Amino acid sequence: MAEPYVRKLSTILLDAVTDKDPLVQEQVCGALCALGDAQPAEALRACEEYLWQHEKLAHPYRTMILRAMETVVSGHISELDKDVARAVIFLASSEMTRAKELVCDWQQAASNVLVAVGKRFIGKVMEEVLSKFQPGALPHYYVVQTLANLAASNVFGMVPFLTSILSTMLPMLGMAKHDTMRVAFCCALQRFSESTLEYLANLDQAPDPTVRKDTFASDIFSAYDVLFNHWMQSREAKLRLAVVEALGPMSHLLPSEKLEEQLPKLLPGVVALYRKHAEAFHVSKSLGQILEAAVGVGSRTLEAQLDLLLAALHAQICVPVESSSPLVVSNQKEVLRCFTVLACCAPDRLLAFLLPKLDASNERTRVGTLQVLRHVINSAAPQMEVKKPFILSSMRLPLLDTNTKVKRAVVQVISAMAHHGYLEQPGGEAMVEYIVQQCALPPESEPRKLAPDSEDLPEDGVRAISISTLYLVSTTVDRMSDVLWPYLLEFLTPTRFTGALTPLCRSLVHLAQKKQEVGADAFLIQYDGNGALPSPYAITTRLLTVSSHPYLGDGRGAASLRLLNVLHRNIHPLLGQRWATTIPLLLEHLDEHTEETLSQKEWEEKLLAFLRDTLTVVSDNTWTCQLSLEMSKQLPCYNGIAQEKNFLYKCIGTTLGAASSKEVVRKQLQELLETARHQEEAEREGLACCFGICAISHLDDVLAQLEDFMRSDVFRKSTGIFNIFKDRNENEVEKLKGTLILCYGHVAARAPRELVLAKVESDILRNIFQYFSTKDPALKLCLVQSVCMASQAICSSAQANSFHFSRKAELVAQMMEFIKAEPPDSLRTPIRKKAMLACTYMASLEPALEEHVQADLIHSCLHSVLPVLPEPEGEDDHQESLYLDTMRALEGLLTGLLRRNMTPQGLQIMVEHLSPWIKSPRGHERVRALSLSACLLRYFLEHLHVSALVPFHNLGLLIGLFSPRCADLWPATRQEAVSCVYALLYLQLGYEGFSRDYRDDVAERLLTLKEGLVHPDSAILFHTCNSIAQIIAKRLPPEQLISLLLTMFEGLGDPDRNCSRAATVMVNCLLKERGNMLQEKVGAGPAGVLLPLCSHFERVCLMCDVARWHLVPTDALVGCHFPSCPDRPWQGSS
Repeated sequence: MAEPYVRKLSTILLDAVTDKDPLVQEQVCGALCALGDAQPAEALRACEEYLWQHEKLAHPYRTMILRAMETVVSGHISELDKDVARAVIFLASSEMTRAKELVCDWQQAASNVLVAVGKRFIGKVMEEVLSKFQPGALPHYYVVQTLANLAASNVFGMVPFLTSILSTMLPMLGMAKHDTMRVAFCCALQRFSESTLEYLANLDQAPDPTVRKDTFASDIFSAYDVLFNHWMQSREAKLRLAVVEALGPMSHLLPSEKLEEQLPKLLPGVVALYRKHAEAFHVSKSLGQILEAAVGVGSRTLEAQLDLLLAALHAQICVPVESSSPLVVSNQKEVLRCFTVLACCAPDRLLAFLLPKLDASNERTRVGTLQVLRHVINSAAPQMEVKKPFILSSMRLPLLDTNTKVKRAVVQVISAMAHHGYLEQPGGEAMVEYIVQQCALPPESEPRKLAPDSEDLPEDGVRAISISTLYLVSTTVDRMSDVLWPYLLEFLTPTRFTGALTPLCRSLVHLAQKKQEVGADAFLIQYDGNGALPSPYAITTRLLTVSSHPYLGDGRGAASLRLLNVLHRNIHPLLGQRWATTIPLLLEHLDEHTEETLSQKEWEEKLLAFLRDTLTVVSDNTWTCQLSLEMSKQLPCYNGIAQEKNFLYKCIGTTLGAASSKEVVRKQLQELLETARHQEEAEREGLACCFGICAISHLDDVLAQLEDFMRSDVFRKSTGIFNIFKDRNENEVEKLKGTLILCYGHVAARAPRELVLAKVESDILRNIFQYFSTKDPALKLCLVQSVCMASQAICSSAQANSFHFSRKAELVAQMMEFIKAEPPDSLRTPIRKKAMLACTYMASLEPALEEHVQADLIHSCLHSVLPVLPEPEGEDDHQESLYLDTMRALEGLLTGLLRRNMTPQGLQIMVEHLSPWIKSPRGHERVRALSLSACLLRYFLEHLHVSALVPFHNLGLLIGLFSPRCADLWPATRQEAVSCVYALLYLQLGYEGFSRDYRDDVAERLLTLKEGLVHPDSAILFHTCNSIAQIIAKRLPPEQLISLLLTMFEGLGDPDRNCSRAATVMVNCLLKERGNMLQEKVGAGPAGVLLPLCSHFERVCLMCDVARWHLVPTDALVGCHFPSCPDRPWQGSS
């Protein structure tokens, strides 16, 4: 870029600086900086010349130009030559001191330019600045400020000048009368001291390695005297803080004897500032520097100040930390730094002061003390080494503290202890247990929102930090491996640590892998002398059980399975190879799902299959029996956790099934029956599952044990019953019976089918029958559930077709009694559903039910289910679900009965049962009846097999029943009615010989019309009904028309006004569409055809006021020229 062009462009930009729009000003400054990046020297010269040429330019605009210059200089200092640097220095110096009064933005910008140039051209800058820093006269404020900033930015360049600067400055201190100037001198002295200390700390890199601290000692002490003895007494808080900030680094440069002499006054003086300043950061920082200086010179007077210092510092650490205030947080860091200094020089005094405060009543005192303790454990490790037992013993009280903030602080202390070998000492295990206890805290479901300045910590915060601590200590602190392994295994089985299982398993997996790397022997658990460790059986049982609900507790299922996998050699030496294949498949299944998508039943089956496979690989009866005993032993641990206990019962059944010792199997089954909590429904179900699974391998033993239990004293009502049952009351006995009945049901459901058929009536149902007289709803439910399972087991057997169920009628009658006993207007239990399911299974077995029994069954079920009042929408999802399940059971029963008679007559029988409900005055009954009808018709259609072309003789009757409901008051009923007509038309096509996949264009129009029936407008509704009648007319066989019209005439008297009108519309349409066919029949024999039609229509007219319903079929009939009947004169007028 050509030089003149840069000048011209710079001038244009500089002229634009004075624009009134702040955005334009900002963009101009950005453009100047960009130009400076391209041509730094030219841009700087342009700015310099512009400022000289425009001396009257207002200082805000001068400030902007100076800031742009600083940016360019800072970015390109290495590219500047001496001439440009000299010009910039002279300009900046002039700009900085042109105004005697303070114009902060302008003068600060000029000072910053000088500091930026001074990073490379320190000599030239100092030459210019010192020319304005002459003895005998107070310099400009920003001259002093610039010297201070130069000392901070260029240590090696400035320190050689400090001797002369200090000698010139010291007399000026007495001349400074204004606090502003004094603050500037304090700031300069602070920076000079800090630069000197940095210089001395890096002498190997310094230009003059001969510089010594003594060089500055005398001048610094003189300055110290003025600052501490005079200026620090000022009422101006800003000056006092500036003084104390300077005193910190200055104390390191004081002569040793002078510092020792001043400490008795200096330390109390600085500490006293805590009471005068709310923000104590600068005081604490300075105090820490003074303490370091005192310790550095081996001060003997420091000990006398310890009580004062400890009390003041402890008070500061106990100040609540506000997250919105960085200075308060920084202050705490500086205070902790002070404690580190004191811990290094006086550890005994420090601990004697701190540890008693762990028992203080004030929460902040306890928390603050723990913070200090954690800090000194980390920062003063050598001094604390011999104090480890003392510190550990002092933690007994904090471990019992229930305060959340104290808990968090304790966890942090224990974390520090772990890194420094404390937990290897006696008493260290208590610290590990404490961490695990905090990991086991229940997570908050909805963490409460905290204010930004709040110190409150949610319970989950303690848990989160404990989990993190346990994992970090396990994985990053090598010395902790021997402490934690195998000790952490002790926490796997106690239920109070359930919440900590996931972090425990993750830590144990890492520890186990580290031990495996060391060697196989180091990895194997040594039980000798360590009786508290859980056995392999206990570990297997616990980890398998908690895996049944894998997403609880931050994914404890996957964590447990991974630990189980890594412990395979400790569980059993034969399992390694098999588990290396099977466990990853289980983990993969969990990865593919979430808590919402995982099928609980499928997952449990996978775990049980894994257990069966494990038992097969081990193939050791002793090991299997020990595992089953441990499983039974752990059952009480899951009291109140129904789902996991239920799964554990299944595991016991699976394990007993693999045991070859019949004696052990029967003994354990007996103990399970005796110790189970029969009052709890979930436990009864779980125990029954256990017996069912065990019966897969031990059917005879399971049935024998149940028989023995039934004959035992448990069920006697006398007061002399022995053992644990002597105090059982009658209610408990009923619960016991429920368990027993469920056991029989599950045995029937799970045992091998070929064995069950031989025993289902003689051993299973025989024992269930004696309890049918009960009035207890819970026992009834157990009975119908068991009968249902037994019936299903029979049906699913390969020999079901040849099985003669001799007690079938008796069982069906009993199920009907249960159904009839249920309240008809409400649904609270699944008894109806289960009983209907049982009847469904039994209906398919031989012998067939007698006709009157079947009719009574259908009648009872319909009267028990259809009248139930619907629940208000959205009020009770459980009730809604129960009703839907019950309706599905009813559908299944009706279709099962229909399956036994797949003929038009069989279909007619079903519809006749539903007909009263289809015409019910209650809408919910009509819609349910139509829904069932549609379901039956679909089933009949799907399973239709026509071997010869036979007529569907009752088509007209059925269509006449359903079609008027297309105008029902309820939209759902209307749509179900169309579905029925649709299915009937396709049934007719089937009987005519069409294939099942044939689609008829006329019939398919019904599906389109079905959508229009949702519309409430009567004109649209009846127009749709007319269209439906047209479709019926086109597909109805001629011989069915009379029966359809006769049925339709009955519809004219329907109490539902909409349906009677629909019947009118449809009759009219049918007569118009098919009237010719009727005329042909008249020609063939009028009396035989018309007499029934006329008679029927006359009867309907007598039943209802035709005029009131606005019926018009008579006109249509007259239009067909029907002759009068000789024995029944009837005029074709309304």
